[in-house]
Amino acid sequence: MKTRYALLLPALLLAACAKKAPAPEPASQATPAPAAAPAAAPAAPAPAPAAPGANTAAAGNAPLPTPEVSTENMSDEQREIAKRQAKLDYSNMEQGYMADPSAQWASAATASSNYSDSYNASKATGKVDGNYWSTKDSDIGFDSLEVSFDKPVNATQLRVAVAESYGLEGITKVELQDTDGKWNTVWSGVNTVKPDHRGPRTWFVQPIEKTAYKAKAARITKSNNITTTRLQVDAVQLIGS
Repeated sequence: MKTRYALLLPALLLAACAKKAPAPEPASQATPAPAAAPAAAPAAPAPAPAAPGANTAAAGNAPLPTPEVSTENMSDEQREIAKRQAKLDYSNMEQGYMADPSAQWASAATASSNYSDSYNASKATGKVDGNYWSTKDSDIGFDSLEVSFDKPVNATQLRVAVAESYGLEGITKVELQDTDGKWNTVWSGVNTVKPDHRGPRTWFVQPIEKTAYKAKAARITKSNNITTTRLQVDAVQLIGS
């Protein structure tokens, strides 16, 4: 008997140790390994430098675009009605300019060149009347028209009536002169104003942030290299108070 118990005792001890040993933790319950740190985000690229330009500050002060009329996908009858409506809209626009109580017409003018005595600078004074100042035919340098007004004002807009749209694309600068005689550029660059086919003139309309100074004159400059077509100005109107 003692021999039998002596043989069974080691087996019983091994079984007891096996019961007490903890079971291995299931993979799903194992403590997760710490997540790898996210890669550092690449540094933001430095902002590109502003492209050089003649007048970058004037980008938001560009001349007003010419209203355009689309007759796409219209019948012949609809197209004809749309054209008549466009002409009526032009008449209403121009009548509004003529009757604008805050506007005044140029009373005197000088120019860097005249096509002939029949087209001298004085033709750009007064209301629109079909008579106009014209530059010479040239592809060299610049030509300009200077007009003065009877009442200096804090200006908010300048309107230039370009006869038959001639030389319109050549206008590259608009300046105002204050009562001290200083010229101030209100816009310069390449204009994108398109000819207004609704009427006999295209109005080059330059919006102006209300000037702190009183403006008494304006100068309109044409680049002869942009277009050799003569610039023809019928009238110039200054708006302000």
